[in-house]
Amino acid sequence: MSHIKSSIPFLAILFIIYVACLHPCYADTTATPDRESIDQAIRMVKPALVKIHALSTSYNAGREIKNEFTGSGTIISPNGHIITNHHVVGHAVRLRCTLSDNEEIEAEIIGTDALSDIAIIRLRSEKDRIYPFATFGDSSLVNVGEKIIAMGSPISLSQSVTFGVISNIGMTIPKSYRKDQYTFSLDGEDVGSFVLWIGHDAAIYPGNSGGPLVNLKGEIIGINEIVFGLSGAIPSNLAKEVAIQLKKKGTVTRSYLGIEVQPLLKYSKIKNGGIISGVIQESPAENAGFKSGDILLKIGEHPVKLHYYEEMPLFHQMTANLPIGKPIQAEVLRNKDRVVLLVTPSLREPAEPETIESKPWGITIRDISSEASKKLKLKNQDGVLVTSVRPGGPSGLAKPVVMPKDIIKKINNTPIPNIKQFLSLTRDLTRDKTEPVPTLIEATRDGQSYISVIPVGIQKTSDEGREVRKAWIPMNTQVITREIAQIMKMPDLTGVRITRLLDEKFCQNAGLTVGDLVIGLDGEKIPAAFPEDSEVFSSMIRQYRIDSTVNLDIIRNNEKMVVSVTLPRSPEPAREMEKYQDDNYEFTVRDLWFMKKIDLQWPLDQQGVIVEEVEPGSWAALGELSVDDLIIEINSQSITNVSQFRKTMEQLNSEKPKAIVMHILRGSNHKFLEIESEWK
Repeated sequence: MSHIKSSIPFLAILFIIYVACLHPCYADTTATPDRESIDQAIRMVKPALVKIHALSTSYNAGREIKNEFTGSGTIISPNGHIITNHHVVGHAVRLRCTLSDNEEIEAEIIGTDALSDIAIIRLRSEKDRIYPFATFGDSSLVNVGEKIIAMGSPISLSQSVTFGVISNIGMTIPKSYRKDQYTFSLDGEDVGSFVLWIGHDAAIYPGNSGGPLVNLKGEIIGINEIVFGLSGAIPSNLAKEVAIQLKKKGTVTRSYLGIEVQPLLKYSKIKNGGIISGVIQESPAENAGFKSGDILLKIGEHPVKLHYYEEMPLFHQMTANLPIGKPIQAEVLRNKDRVVLLVTPSLREPAEPETIESKPWGITIRDISSEASKKLKLKNQDGVLVTSVRPGGPSGLAKPVVMPKDIIKKINNTPIPNIKQFLSLTRDLTRDKTEPVPTLIEATRDGQSYISVIPVGIQKTSDEGREVRKAWIPMNTQVITREIAQIMKMPDLTGVRITRLLDEKFCQNAGLTVGDLVIGLDGEKIPAAFPEDSEVFSSMIRQYRIDSTVNLDIIRNNEKMVVSVTLPRSPEPAREMEKYQDDNYEFTVRDLWFMKKIDLQWPLDQQGVIVEEVEPGSWAALGELSVDDLIIEINSQSITNVSQFRKTMEQLNSEKPKAIVMHILRGSNHKFLEIESEWK
């Protein structure tokens, strides 16, 4: 199982990964079939096996977070269609596939379905290229005890094989972990309510997700997805049905009734049926007259027999395949009376529309689906739903603060029906503005309306005012303590010892060297004798004017001498160096300052810009750019300072390249980083 981007509760994810990593179930190799049949099955599928490198996005704390992970897939058509999991590629902006011969090819998403956790991608290559492909078997013929092979790329390793047996043909999430209907949820879709997994004991790990479960005929009988004690695979019949629709139109069409159904109660006297526990407002079911507490006996030609939770996924698959827009009869038991209702299924919408980040607002948002509107008891679908807020961002600093689950209804008294209008108004508000724009919003929270003022716009970080430059001598010193003076047999000695020359050329020209004892300044003793006196000498120097000449009384090799030094201006601190913040790649650089060169032991004439901040989960972070990296080239163009760097980045941002190459100096090592981006 690879990283799952979903709304699965965190503890549930930990449980799945814990079981996968610490308690794998290995097959009993004493009862394996002959080696020839195993080898034949592997030969039939392995050429079609691929490792998928996905560069994907998720949304948290008001930001779009970029992350990289790997999964598995299988080529299922000669022109390069690959079946895998939705949680592997569903939010990918870049896909790269490694074939069984280690060739790497980019891929594109053809369609993805969160409810079944199935996705189809296609290799981008020559149109007439023919790929080896695997075929589906009939998962309804799978039997407990049957020998199987799990194939994939666990933990991002190259393609591998594990062996086991079918343990369960109707695996569901255990009741103790099924405390609500979203125990295993992807994009708001309850996968566990729709998929009845094939359980097996072939070991799978993170990275196996999307890989095939194969019988000894070399047929795909499942798509590996989870580990919950046993490994779990999506049955091939369901996966194939979804794949056909995704290949054909990029999406899956399902019907919607608007009823919530549960199995019959344990001690119910009713033999068959299912309890209608809830009816969604304004849904086809409510319009048809369904009521909470009805016992659903039959729908269309399908009798309903729900005694156990394990029977629910097949029921949901059946209702999802009802004809859309065509009235069908349903029979319910209501107060001991059989009632026939006529219901017209409608088209089922995705549970969660696409989420986007709005940097000027510091929030992530999405449109309000019809289902969400009904569950939230809203009058309509107007507005945008806030899904997360960036701490310290514009919306996070507003009073009152914007919070997740708020619905923004108006901007400056203009109604906001959807994200499209929200983004259009935001562009108008921020166009040609260099500072955030105070903006009035009207929003609702838990049914109550409130207004707030948001400083809309990307706030560029600002530095404090410049400090007055003082005189200094570019060297480090330590106090000559009483203990040191006594050991040196000069108990009355006070002053400092030179420990490092920060500007060797200057200090050598002045006649200073490491080890000199500086005991006087223009004939005045330096009263430094304790560790806490470390600033005494530098404070005395700062009292002089820049470019003035002072005489230092020095002891060198037990000889006293006087060294004259013309005091230079102290260097600018880091906060006064010019800064540039790139909002697309999300990193900040400064001009290189004197003390940074000293700290990193770079030459004082070193050029480039120093990386000061890299946002976690940004394109820059994904490209492995780090704080304290020194950028010295971009796309082979030398970088000397921030002013030049800004112009270069602004030009690149207008060209919107797929990737840029940064030549950096990290400590004493040179590296070349490829920083990708997905322009919107």
